Amino acid sequence: MGAAICFLGVVRGEEGADTITAINYETFQQMAEHQFKLIFVEIEKRWPIESVRLVHRIGIVKVGEPSLWVEVISPHRSEAFAACQFLIDEMKRVVPIWKEPLR
Repeated sequence: MGAAICFLGVVRGEEGADTITAINYETFQQMAEHQFKLIFVEIEKRWPIESVRLVHRIGIVKVGEPSLWVEVISPHRSEAFAACQFLIDEMKRVVPIWKEPLR
């Protein structure tokens, strides 16, 4: 494999115009796992990916800490970048993870 993309989504100190100290993430775990599996299957159909790994934290995540970690390994960087972007976009669209900004 020629490319390994690692992405960290880090909690910012603002949500819109408001200053925050953390985000509380909640999920419907069984449905989230199901939706992630569907996304992974779609990635396998679209790109020659060797592996995809993902961790999304649940609970309170403080500003400056990562809430999301993604790793995509593929033969070439263009496929790895495309798959990583697709994964994050689809996750935000269909996976039941809700966030509550904390002030």
